[in-house]
Amino acid sequence: MQDFAMVLVTVAFHPAYQNNGQFFVNYTNQEGHTVVARYRVSSHPDMADAASEEVILTIEQPAANHNGGLVAFGPDGYLYIGMGDGGAAGDPWGNAQNGQTLLGKLLRIDVDGVAANAEQVFPYAIPTDNPFVGRDDMRSEIWALGLRNPWRFSFDRATGDLYIADVGQNAYEELDVQPGGSAGGENYGWNRMEGHACYPESSPCRREGLALPVLVYPHQGGDCSITGGFVYRGSAFPALMGIYFFADYCSGKIWVLRKASAGEWQSTLVLDTDMSISSFGEDEAGELYLTSLWDGKVYQVTTKQDE
Repeated sequence: MQDFAMVLVTVAFHPAYQNNGQFFVNYTNQEGHTVVARYRVSSHPDMADAASEEVILTIEQPAANHNGGLVAFGPDGYLYIGMGDGGAAGDPWGNAQNGQTLLGKLLRIDVDGVAANAEQVFPYAIPTDNPFVGRDDMRSEIWALGLRNPWRFSFDRATGDLYIADVGQNAYEELDVQPGGSAGGENYGWNRMEGHACYPESSPCRREGLALPVLVYPHQGGDCSITGGFVYRGSAFPALMGIYFFADYCSGKIWVLRKASAGEWQSTLVLDTDMSISSFGEDEAGELYLTSLWDGKVYQVTTKQDE
């Protein structure tokens, strides 16, 4: 495995992990395809049972980038899976707008159920309220479409709002926010649009029916790849309550995002680092952390006076 994207990407613990010992991973197999699998804890509480792997879903990938994505349980108990558009450049296969493929989508499945058709039994079920259930032109696993590389997303534990950081192509990075009460089915625009612009910018595009991002920033000043974070809901730093943190992998900059009383979103640059920020994390208490590939360390997010 030589490509950056071809790795173990994320681990998500089942909401009932304390009772069932199950956790789920997203990784790229030796053929270059995305695999979502279930594992169980071994007799040692801090070790997995390597023989317990149960493949839940395998998604073929046409290229060597955008292969990995996040897996996370939503507040509804279902597993959400972020899938890139299949890689290459510009989504040449049109996957993000194609309802017959799982690429370029956010998926939502029930890992506690099973389903079957005439050909096979699936180790997961489709939630009955998924937006495209019963449609012949759309895969029923799809929760949202029109995404390029949503490799970092998170739920606000207080509101249920879903923050999706979608890495752009050559010009813009974007953040999409799906309200907690959404019924799903949003189309976030790729590859008709990149950020707020048509893609390519020299071409016209239809914006009707698209859910536009709440935040867009250009590839300037070293910025080139958004790393989505979390809304702070901890108790150690009250001044951070309700603030969303995100970063740029290339520049190392860290921003915060707030929704003002008038309803508009406002972002503020709070730190300019030399780190390659690859991910954010949230602990059980709602405190936030970030990881840096530059030095291989994990940092806690705090306020300045607590440094």
